[in-house]
Amino acid sequence: MAVMHARRIAMAAVVALSLGTVLAAHAADDRGRRDRGAPETRQPRSSEERRAQRPALPPQPGRPPVAQPRMRDSHGWQFDERHGHDRYYPPRGMVVPALPDGYRHYRYSDRSYFFRGGVWYQPRGPRFVVVTPPVGLVIGVLPAFYTTLWFGGVPYYYADDVYYRWRPELNGYMVVDPPDDGNSTPPPASADDLYVYPKDGQSTAQQAADRYECHSWARSQTGFDPTEPQGGVPASETGQRRSDYRRAMTACLEARGYSVR
Repeated sequence: MAVMHARRIAMAAVVALSLGTVLAAHAADDRGRRDRGAPETRQPRSSEERRAQRPALPPQPGRPPVAQPRMRDSHGWQFDERHGHDRYYPPRGMVVPALPDGYRHYRYSDRSYFFRGGVWYQPRGPRFVVVTPPVGLVIGVLPAFYTTLWFGGVPYYYADDVYYRWRPELNGYMVVDPPDDGNSTPPPASADDLYVYPKDGQSTAQQAADRYECHSWARSQTGFDPTEPQGGVPASETGQRRSDYRRAMTACLEARGYSVR
């Protein structure tokens, strides 16, 4: 009798142990499926990550819409879409280890500024930081990719949140405050528009650079600037200077592989 009782206890223990093993295996399998089906989550660690995860707020009646952060590329550069400019630039405060090739050096108020492609830099120790240039600084050449705006009949040149105006007495373009009028106007009608066709398949960027360089050369040769009222010359000379400017532009562009009409 005692032997039978002991056998029953042993069999019950074996069954309990087997059942526990099966239940543990099922529990582990369920956890694995849940882990595989649910993406890994973590709390945002920085204020920038938290802002990025917030949904955009709908505009409220009587209130302007909440400004959304600018688009950025894989390098952290911001997309400047003001005035249809539509180009990427490094944000203010970004620190870079070296200046880009082809930069220009300017001095203003006993400080050094470096300029390349519409972006301004200042030295910070052994590195350089992206900055906003001071109003009043004069440069000799605009960036290749600029946008011409007209405010009150006056041309402004825009790139990367900076406005420039041509100052003939200084023979350069001065950094100026943004125009008071928030809406630009179409440029005045001009007979100096040229129809230019890229015979060699030049890219849009190359076309813009070539047109700007030819414009700068033609202006230096003739003294006529079609972006200025009356070309920036006395009214009695406008007709002849305009004709000279057009011939200079045509010769320059044709030499670079364009058909000009």
